[in-house]
Amino acid sequence: MEFKKEFNSKKEYFEKELKNYIPKIEGYQKVLFESMKYSLDAGGKRLRPILLMESTSLVGGDVEECIPFACAIEMIHTYSLIHDDLPAMDDDDLRRGKPTNHKVFGEGIAVLAGDGLLNYAFEIMINHSLKYEKESYKYLKAMNEIAKAAGVYGMIAGQVVDLESENKKIDKDTLDFIHMNKTSAMIIGALRAGAIIGGADEEQLENITAYAKNIGLGFQIVDDILDIIGDESKLGKNVGSDLENNKSTYPSLFGIEESKKIAKNLITEAKYYISNFGNKGDFLKCLADYIVDRDY
Repeated sequence: MEFKKEFNSKKEYFEKELKNYIPKIEGYQKVLFESMKYSLDAGGKRLRPILLMESTSLVGGDVEECIPFACAIEMIHTYSLIHDDLPAMDDDDLRRGKPTNHKVFGEGIAVLAGDGLLNYAFEIMINHSLKYEKESYKYLKAMNEIAKAAGVYGMIAGQVVDLESENKKIDKDTLDFIHMNKTSAMIIGALRAGAIIGGADEEQLENITAYAKNIGLGFQIVDDILDIIGDESKLGKNVGSDLENNKSTYPSLFGIEESKKIAKNLITEAKYYISNFGNKGDFLKCLADYIVDRDY
C-alpha cells in the first residue's frame, strides 16, 4: 500500500465534504463564522475524521453515512485547539503554520469561536439523526461516544489535570491520565463512533477500542518528543512549549530514547488488535506506523 497517497486521498475527500458543513459568513455575527472558518481552514492532518471514516469502512459500513460525524469531530477537535492556544491555557501564537485564532480575532472572539464549533458540531449530528429515524438510535450511540470523549470524563478532564500539573513533578499514572484523556479520548471516540455507525459487533468494537487506546497514547508520546526535537517548519507550531510551561512529559520522565521505545511498543500492540480484520485493516496498520515514525 502507498500509505501517504492513500492518506492524502482520504484527506482530500474529507476536505471537500467539510466545506459543505462550514457556516456561511453572513449575518450580524459574521465575525464569529470568519473565526470558526479561519481555524477549520487552517488544515492539519484531519486524523480524527479519517479514523472515524476508516472504522466505518472497516466493519462494512458506508463512509458517506458517517460524514456528518466526521465533520463534527473535526469541529470539536478544532475548538479544543483554539481554546488550548489561549493565553490562559498554553499561550501559543502559531498553529498549523498560521497565527493562532486569538492572535487574529482577539481572545473574546476566539473563545466564542471555540464555543460555536463545539455547539455546531452537535447541531450537525443531531440534524442528521433526525433525518433518518430508523437509524437514530445508532447515531445516538455514536454521538454519545463523541460527547464522552470530548467531555468532563474525557478531553476536558485531561486538560484540567494538565493545567493543574504545570510546574509540578507528577508520576506516570497522572501523566497517563492526562494523555489518555486530553489526546487519546477523542481518537478512541472517533474510532468507536465510526464503528458503531458502520454496524460493528461487540468483538469488532473491542478490537477497535484496544487499537485506539494504543495509538492514542503513542501519538501523544511522539508529540511530546517532537516538542523537544521536532522541526517547527514541518510541525506548523512552536516547539519547546512543554519546557517553557514546565510540563511533565514522557521524555522528561523517561528520556527521549526510552520514550521512543515505549511509543513503538504501543504501536506494535495496536497493530496486533487490528490484524483481526485481515487485509481490511492494512490502512490502519500503516497509519499506526505513521504515527510513531513522524518526523523526529
